[in-house]
Amino acid sequence: MKKYNVGIIGYGWVATAHIAAINASTYAHVTAIYSSRPLDDAELSAAWDSPIKTYTKLEEMLADKNIHIVSICGYPYQHKAHAIAAAQAGKHLIIEKPLSLSWEDCLAVEEAVKEANVRTCFCFECRYSSQFIATKAVIDQGLLGDLHYGEIDYYHGLGPWYGQYRWNTRKDAGGSALLTAGCHALDALLLCMGTDVAEVSSYHTQSKNAYFEPYEYPTSSVTILKFKSGRIGKCASIVDCLQPYYFHTHLCGSEGSLLDNKFHSMKLGTDKNTWSTLAMKMLDSGDVTDHPYQSQFDTFFECLENDMDMPLTSLKDAMKTHEIMFAADQSAATGKPVKL
Repeated sequence: MKKYNVGIIGYGWVATAHIAAINASTYAHVTAIYSSRPLDDAELSAAWDSPIKTYTKLEEMLADKNIHIVSICGYPYQHKAHAIAAAQAGKHLIIEKPLSLSWEDCLAVEEAVKEANVRTCFCFECRYSSQFIATKAVIDQGLLGDLHYGEIDYYHGLGPWYGQYRWNTRKDAGGSALLTAGCHALDALLLCMGTDVAEVSSYHTQSKNAYFEPYEYPTSSVTILKFKSGRIGKCASIVDCLQPYYFHTHLCGSEGSLLDNKFHSMKLGTDKNTWSTLAMKMLDSGDVTDHPYQSQFDTFFECLENDMDMPLTSLKDAMKTHEIMFAADQSAATGKPVKL
């Protein structure tokens, strides 16, 4: 079994979660970190219990032929340039969300990846959570019948107490309520309902609380999705709420319904007056250390070992979600529905 060497681009909050998950794998370890600020090799090597070489010039790290994979953890507005440079250097890619802050930039990354023929793992890691593995299993087993309505919503107040608040408030860095965080909920909705979206209508607003005044974009949005199959869905992204983190899920089908970790199924004959409970770990924290990177990255490394594409969270999967996000933001900005 090959042991993959991984280089990290950007040494911030999310990078620490990536490094921990990668180093915990039997398939890979982090051997290099690029940061625009100088870092101490010995200090980082001791902190992560493995030899790490640091770089302040990205091209020097990408020139190292011993690095097989690059994990892109820089600011969102840098993702395009970093992903294209890493792909052109022949590195396989782990890419943090969002892919970029414009659809045109996403297409440019996709083209570079195709030309370089490298494999990708995109960090819509909630698809690998216990919550959505169990939810998808309930759907795939037909226990809810044919879904006709679904809503998956993201509630997480990103105020001054949030580690990335200092830059996340900027339009050219955070982008929108969907791009900065609610993308996880929209992506989960597409996982459950399908990607055959015909049209989206979106609206946005913003809290009047002083914590959220610095935001240069509306911090609450709600998007209605009309599917070609006739299904409809709703995704709210509320990053200016004052409440505990909540990843709301409600799916309705011809044979039953699912609400977060509870469900009713006529196929199983469960009591429709009482919810039955599913044993799953809920997505109940926005802390990256609680995200299911471990199982996602292990799957990616196994795919590389077997020369296979990444299931669930390849760049191809991520592109569809981003296309719908940008259409939703366009709808909110113009006040008109957007067809896909």
